[in-house]
Amino acid sequence: MNKSSVQAVLQTMKDDLVRRLGAIDADLCVALEKDSEERATQVENDEVLREMQAEGRDQIAAIDAAIDRLNDGTYGRCVKCHHPIGKERLTAVPYTPFCIDCAKSFR
Repeated sequence: MNKSSVQAVLQTMKDDLVRRLGAIDADLCVALEKDSEERATQVENDEVLREMQAEGRDQIAAIDAAIDRLNDGTYGRCVKCHHPIGKERLTAVPYTPFCIDCAKSFR
């Protein structure tokens, strides 16, 4: 993929996440029910939404970092070992900063 197509993919992913985070924010603003059972269910659901929100924010940060790497010419190189990141890996996770070997070392 060339720079402009990678940038388009990353921007589309980011836009989708921003849209979904907006929907999560709207759901989290809904007042809690008065019924205790309903309230308990709502609190549990809100916990899941907050986890999704945190993951979405982390993913946006990773996408922004990938865009920065794209702009400075280091996109596609592992930030840890500086070896090229495999094409298949970049296709699957276009914002990844790590080659597969370095990613495995974090598990």
